[in-house]
Amino acid sequence: MKYDVCIIGGCGHVGLPFGMALADQGKKVALYDINETSINKVNSGELPFLENNAEPVLKKVTKSKMLQATNDPSVIGQSKAVVMVIGTPVDEHLNPRVHDIFKAIKEVEQYLNDDQLLIMRSTLYPGVTDKVRAYLERIGRKTLVAFCPERIVEGHALTELYELPQIVAGCTPEATKRASELFGVLTKKIKVVKPMEAELAKLMTNTWRYINFAISNQFYMMATRHDLDFYSIYEAMTEDYPRLKAFAKAGLAAGPCLFKDTMQLSAFDSNNFFLGHSAMLINEGLPGFVVEQMKKKYDLSTMTVGLLGMAFKANNDDPRESLSYKLKKRLEFEAKEVLCHDPYIKDPRFVSLADIHKKADIIVIGTTHKDYATEDWGNKPVVDMWNYYGKGGVI
Repeated sequence: MKYDVCIIGGCGHVGLPFGMALADQGKKVALYDINETSINKVNSGELPFLENNAEPVLKKVTKSKMLQATNDPSVIGQSKAVVMVIGTPVDEHLNPRVHDIFKAIKEVEQYLNDDQLLIMRSTLYPGVTDKVRAYLERIGRKTLVAFCPERIVEGHALTELYELPQIVAGCTPEATKRASELFGVLTKKIKVVKPMEAELAKLMTNTWRYINFAISNQFYMMATRHDLDFYSIYEAMTEDYPRLKAFAKAGLAAGPCLFKDTMQLSAFDSNNFFLGHSAMLINEGLPGFVVEQMKKKYDLSTMTVGLLGMAFKANNDDPRESLSYKLKKRLEFEAKEVLCHDPYIKDPRFVSLADIHKKADIIVIGTTHKDYATEDWGNKPVVDMWNYYGKGGVI
């Protein structure tokens, strides 16, 4: 075999850091992708997205040829292990689109062989790992199959890939053994479970976080409706009180995973997961709540709103499923004009901070990028559900 590992979808947020880490530990890695722009950037040692402390590693492993990106699918068949980072989305009715996984498998099945290990890395609906193995057996492949979910925080992959325990779930003992050996070059903390247990562990992890944010957002809305400062209450609750260490602050709970994984977990339990649906209603309802509270104090129809931060999380360039865009739509319906800014996302519709200082009548913090920390907005009102500026979350 020419490569130790081939990562399908390898130039994305999950595949690229994983491939870089393996290459940096001496594994020969191929990144198979169809995005020509990302492929060219990676092969030139340039990151296609923000990832902390990653660029020196990328330059090192591409220069040494330990990591190469390509749109040639034949590299799949030249690899000892194949890692697929294509996950399970949900459709417009909030049902898992499990057929997307099998569509992806069918597109590459001709390159899979009996000596390989296929590792599914992104979120899977419970039961899919075993069904992938069964499908490969039906078409005459003896490829080993495992599910090893990623659990990194986007932007911190090259730290957490080494520090966090890795969950490994092989469909057979040999698959578990080989997957454990591969991840063993990154971490010695391997937790072996059954495939469906691993699938649920991934979904439950993201759902727990989503519910945690929903609790804070519900408390925030409750306090705000009564003209009380949620963050004064928050600080009184949490200061030197270890049992509330995991209590999140309020804010837009978004991104490509938390919402959809909560809906997948609900689908798994025949939509009896009322706590998950309640969390969705709270988190998805926060942008509308903020706008309604603003309307009680300001005549938005006469005002230009400056919306700061469009990425789904702070100090990141990923706009996927960002609730700042939902907030933008609601504000555009109510306000005279909405001006958006993000230091990390390139969008011709966005304006400069100077324009926002000059034209905006009111400021809304969508994402708490560090770049906004020293901005002085003078007498402009600032809607700050995050308490970013430490002045309380009262609108």
